[in-house]
Amino acid sequence: MAKIKFLLQSKSENAQIYIRVSISQKVSLKKKTGFSISPKDWGETNFPKQTKPENKLLSTNLKKLETFVLENLNKDLANGTLIDAYWLENQINTLFKRVVKTDTTFLVNHLQTIIDNANTRTKKGGEIGLDKNTIKNYNTFKKLIIEYQESIKKQIQFLEITKPFVEKFKNWLINTKNYTTNYSGKNLEMLKAVCRDAEKTEIPITPYSKIIEHFREKDKDRYIHTLSYQEIEQIRNVDFTNEEQLKDFKKENPELTKKLSITPEKLNNARNWILIGCAIGQRGGDLLNITPDNIRYNLDGFMYLDLIQEKTDKAITLSVNEKYIIDIIENRLPKKIQEQKLNEYSKVVCKLAGINELIKGKKHNTETNRRELGLHPKYEFITSHCFRRSFVSNKHKDWNIQTIMDVTGHSKESLVNTYINKREDKDLKADLQRTEYQNQTKDKKPQLKLIKNGTND
Repeated sequence: MAKIKFLLQSKSENAQIYIRVSISQKVSLKKKTGFSISPKDWGETNFPKQTKPENKLLSTNLKKLETFVLENLNKDLANGTLIDAYWLENQINTLFKRVVKTDTTFLVNHLQTIIDNANTRTKKGGEIGLDKNTIKNYNTFKKLIIEYQESIKKQIQFLEITKPFVEKFKNWLINTKNYTTNYSGKNLEMLKAVCRDAEKTEIPITPYSKIIEHFREKDKDRYIHTLSYQEIEQIRNVDFTNEEQLKDFKKENPELTKKLSITPEKLNNARNWILIGCAIGQRGGDLLNITPDNIRYNLDGFMYLDLIQEKTDKAITLSVNEKYIIDIIENRLPKKIQEQKLNEYSKVVCKLAGINELIKGKKHNTETNRRELGLHPKYEFITSHCFRRSFVSNKHKDWNIQTIMDVTGHSKESLVNTYINKREDKDLKADLQRTEYQNQTKDKKPQLKLIKNGTND
């Protein structure tokens, strides 16, 4: 059984009080408690003499620490946690809430160091300075870790990131926070990356933290929703001035109508963003940042859009070919709105356009607080990212993959393939089979064939 003893190692007036944890005959840990006392006030019981009010308070704190360390020692030994001097120091700091902000052996502090020094950090390829999206991802991950620390009531050190720790964190992401498989996997990937970054700055980490397994949803479990050319035409042709139709929608959806302040002008603005988005295949943020400054014409008068993608900082040039898209960009370039608002308006636009086929997809269930697979009208799944996916799914039937990658900015063909609506793609292939069969048989005339019955009659 583990034993705890408090001791002094100095005869100076303000001697440091140490805690020693003896786990076995060969394993013993020792750390400063952060408290100090005059040796003359230190009793033979290895606790302060109860002669002064301050000594009584000090005794209370030391007894709290003794209980806290023993309780956590038993739990962490059972869970396979590494028990060492860092572990003991973490117990002391956690109980008395004494984390030093500059101590980068703590996960959150190292994340803050990355964020604070973002402009001088080196990216892949040797470029200096992290881009805006990367900094945003670090900030989001830091907030998530702080929330997790609050749930487990302790600060996380790199030397605590063992396999049992990662399994508990994964369980919290999936079962407590109800995050998607992909989002949970991305957070484990981020944890692994931060641990590797810490090691580069000579912060001790666990061997397991370098091999943390991340994951994503299997292709068979992914439901990608896209708009076909026919559905895009439906959106293009829907009449928002139809007062009866709009009145019925507002009556059926009073809360959404109030939230969005739905008007024909706002719906038309969202419609134009949808049409441009499906035609140029950019991410929602890049789409909504388009201004007249992005427009350029070549010597033959063809329209180009010059963009720098926010996520990758990649400069791309797009050829705008559809006449009605050119007309929108030149004469009716929509007003910028928040991406979340565009997502909400897109559902309304698509519903009014009659895109209401029942399809499978995952939606958040407010009762269970989980994303669940079910049959829902298609318009309920449409968001700004569907525009980019629609572009890829529609164009891959006619364009070569490299041309699509030049537009989307993807660096790998495998990444482009994750945007293709494979379920609809299979239907397309089946339709092509039918067309091929019809083409082969449409001009052929049925022929009579004489079958002999084996007699001379």
